[in-house]
Amino acid sequence: MAEDNQQDQDNVEITPGSKEFGKMVFRLNNPVNAENVSVLNYNGAELQEIQDGVYAQPAFVSDDFNLFFVVTQLIGDDWIVAFSKATIENGNEITDLSDPIPTGEGLNMLGSVSADDANNLLSYFGTLVDAKRGEWRLIE
Repeated sequence: MAEDNQQDQDNVEITPGSKEFGKMVFRLNNPVNAENVSVLNYNGAELQEIQDGVYAQPAFVSDDFNLFFVVTQLIGDDWIVAFSKATIENGNEITDLSDPIPTGEGLNMLGSVSADDANNLLSYFGTLVDAKRGEWRLIE
């Protein structure tokens, strides 16, 4: 019976923009390191190691909303691509990053600011899934 429930959960489609999608995280299939970090480049930007085992790069930057990728081990041994809201001062100085935001929640937030950019990011994650680099997971 539990197996049937798991199968049902695996077959449920969760729509971007929905409350349920906000509970989704993107889990990488492999740890990030200096040799493979470039495969996660987005929109010409590269992940930078900002502290041991924590990588960040801009995902969306505007005058009033900034979202950065944060890639680290967030759930046990799993490497997760999450988001963080950034404070940028003097045009290019990142002075603060928020606590990690689940991948789906960050995309939903971006969707309310720029649907086109949220769709581009969703396509980026789709490319990672197609390349077997990661997968979407529902967090409980």
